Amino acid sequence: MKEPLTNKEGEVRDLAFEDFKEMRPMKEVLPEELVGIIQQRIKGQRGKQKTPLKVLVTARYSKEVVDYFKSTGSGWQARMDNALKEWINTHPHAA
Repeated sequence: MKEPLTNKEGEVRDLAFEDFKEMRPMKEVLPEELVGIIQQRIKGQRGKQKTPLKVLVTARYSKEVVDYFKSTGSGWQARMDNALKEWINTHPHAA
């Protein structure tokens, strides 16, 4: 049985060469109007975002923290982000 492309959280697994061989051209699977919009877009240009953009940062965390979150499996970065948001919610700024 073939492995699904996404897990139960909706995260895409690493794609194999075989996955790419099975993909069809976008003109075969997308509405014509959407194909036109995609083709007009400049490479690397993002469309209008439904949710706020995340900010790319470089940060250093202790090995224990990174090892812990990585040990939780695929999607560990999202869980780390959620843990930090939870900490913010439970530790409001001192006025």
